[in-house]
Amino acid sequence: MNYQHAYHAGNFADVHKHVMLRALLQALQQKPTPIGLLDTHAGAGGYALDGREATATGEFAEGIARLIKTTDAAAPELIREWLVDILQWPANQSALRFYPGSPLQAAACLREGDTLQLCEVQDAAVASLRRQLGGNRQVHIHQRDGYAAMKALLPPPQKRGLVLIDPPYEAQEEEYRTLQARLDEALARWPGGVYAVWYPIKQSQRLQPFYRWLAGCAAKRVLRSELLVHPADSPLRLNGSGLVVLNAPWQLDQSVRSAMHWLGLQLGAPGERAAVTLDWLRQD
Repeated sequence: MNYQHAYHAGNFADVHKHVMLRALLQALQQKPTPIGLLDTHAGAGGYALDGREATATGEFAEGIARLIKTTDAAAPELIREWLVDILQWPANQSALRFYPGSPLQAAACLREGDTLQLCEVQDAAVASLRRQLGGNRQVHIHQRDGYAAMKALLPPPQKRGLVLIDPPYEAQEEEYRTLQARLDEALARWPGGVYAVWYPIKQSQRLQPFYRWLAGCAAKRVLRSELLVHPADSPLRLNGSGLVVLNAPWQLDQSVRSAMHWLGLQLGAPGERAAVTLDWLRQD
């Protein structure tokens, strides 16, 4: 696997994914009972925005950096709280220099009794995770394939929780086949689990088989959230970010609607707004 997320950290897709993650954690933590979290493709944990990889692409400038610069007092509470947490990271005290990925953002939200399982295969990324989170007893780091780990780690002891699946999609058709097979197995083993799956939007037509599978899968309900910053079929680029939530918590669509539309206003091309989709592919 050649994918290195450091080149893309903090871009519009990360912003979309992590705002949705924040909303999911808030929804699950409304009940006092503990939850178990599993991140199947954890990456390095956090990323230096002034590092070689991030500055080579500059993608964060059109993502998290654009939001940090906004003076829009009407930003939804979900967004405001999330941005405050990003800026409170020690490396960001004087300027935006660091972007915490899903593992760090999830770990920061853990309550007593909550646990976070992180799976990653790349040596350097695992070493980074251990440096940043190795001292946290609620976090468990596994150097293993995340899909295979789903068999061993689900359901979590808490019987409630979330699985975040964010693979690199280097071989897209094969990735979707694997993803769907592992989700079928996981839903059979843990039918009440919440599963959040991120996916890139490059050519929208290629996503139709995935949408059809989602509409017929064993989850009780499937919420689709998409943010398109370029036309859906622009060639040779990442046009948008998608996240589907299987067994989405009650009223999740309502809790993220204003945040999604605000992101659409902020993250579109200059003078334009990004297209936002928030709908149900399946409902019980």
